[in-house]
Amino acid sequence: MYLADRSAPAGAKTAPDRGSGRAPAVAPTVLALGTVSLITDVSSEMVTAVLPLYLIAGLGLSPLGFGALDGVYNGVSALVQLTGGHLADRVRNHKLVAGIGYGLSALCKPLLLLAHSLGPISVVLALERTGKGLRTAPRDALISLSTPDRLQGRAFGVHRAMDTTGALLGPLAAFLILGVAVDGYDAVFGVSACVAALGVVVLMLFVPSGAGGTPPPRPRTAAAPAAPPAPERPDPVRLRDAAALLRLPRLRALALCAVLLGLTTVSDAFVYLLLQRRTGIDDQWFPLLPLGTAAVFLLLAVPAGALADRIGRRTVFLTGHALLLAAYGLLLWAPAWPALPYLVLALHGMFYAATDGVLPAAVAATVPESLRATGLALVGTGQALARFGCSLAFGGAWTLWGTGPALAAAAAGLLCCAAVAGYVLRPATPAPCAPAAAAPTPPDPARRP
Repeated sequence: MYLADRSAPAGAKTAPDRGSGRAPAVAPTVLALGTVSLITDVSSEMVTAVLPLYLIAGLGLSPLGFGALDGVYNGVSALVQLTGGHLADRVRNHKLVAGIGYGLSALCKPLLLLAHSLGPISVVLALERTGKGLRTAPRDALISLSTPDRLQGRAFGVHRAMDTTGALLGPLAAFLILGVAVDGYDAVFGVSACVAALGVVVLMLFVPSGAGGTPPPRPRTAAAPAAPPAPERPDPVRLRDAAALLRLPRLRALALCAVLLGLTTVSDAFVYLLLQRRTGIDDQWFPLLPLGTAAVFLLLAVPAGALADRIGRRTVFLTGHALLLAAYGLLLWAPAWPALPYLVLALHGMFYAATDGVLPAAVAATVPESLRATGLALVGTGQALARFGCSLAFGGAWTLWGTGPALAAAAAGLLCCAAVAGYVLRPATPAPCAPAAAAPTPPDPARRP
């Protein structure tokens, strides 16, 4: 039960041997999927950056109502992740299922132009998150299956860095559109729909359907090679096969820790609202707050992934949650320094860099190839459902008690859960071995019997 376990599961693919040539550090599939995620995140983060302000300031939604809606926004994708992961493994076409998810999310963006009340907006956001839930596990499975185990952290770090580039550009685009458009929110939603459609096109054209590895070179022989035998069709993946994954001790430990820590991870929207109220940032600058998190995440995602491959994923993962706890502490007790927003956003971005790609890299090392998407979906679903519960609980605590007690409760819970996670993910202690029998003394060749 150790996050840094680098042993490859049975059936996992490794990089092809190219003799004296040097294999690429990142597979082409990872770069293609990173480009798709970059474009899609520009679209998604344009909406996410203005949504809290639009709902609370524009539609007059209470913090409790926003907490419920934010929980639905994340909880729906969590429930659908299991379906997307199992379906991708069952049909053995991860690109197809991921494409359906990206397409559904793109179709929902124009509907925001028609929804101007809480009910329709909730339905549209639920459908958009359904698309995200469908695509997440197949996409991560494609990344994992195209990368050897020793480079999983780096590969996920590269993908998350490209994804975060979109998260960096999305709020900036929303800020610029709000500044020049007459009907700012509708303009943001319209441009977001066009960008999302572009991401689907890139996925269809440039992402291969398989694991993404380069086919091995053909043998150089004078005679024509014999026709290869037809490959045997693998057995279909069944639901009980997916349930049997929870018998893996390491996967159970990862799922437990993801749930515990997710229960105390306040959503990004609440962090930005807390920071605005704590520092008095003007509404005009609110869409730029995610830029701080995204910029730090972009800079550190690849180094954090490579560091996790080298020193152990457990250490990096837990360090990320310690940084999030420090951000909570600054929001609670730090004086109103001019640098406070920068410090909080930097810690928030470091938290994501140390956890967002490291967790799926650890999960991929424990799950066989035929169930890779399902295993990633199991852990991702548990984490997202836990964050759904945190959004509901935090929104209710904010409404009843205020921001200070609500955040203090979240910080105390995070400290306790991080301690439990550190214990669960501790390196396994080897069992004591019986003393080895003394080796027989070899006969002296010079001595005659």
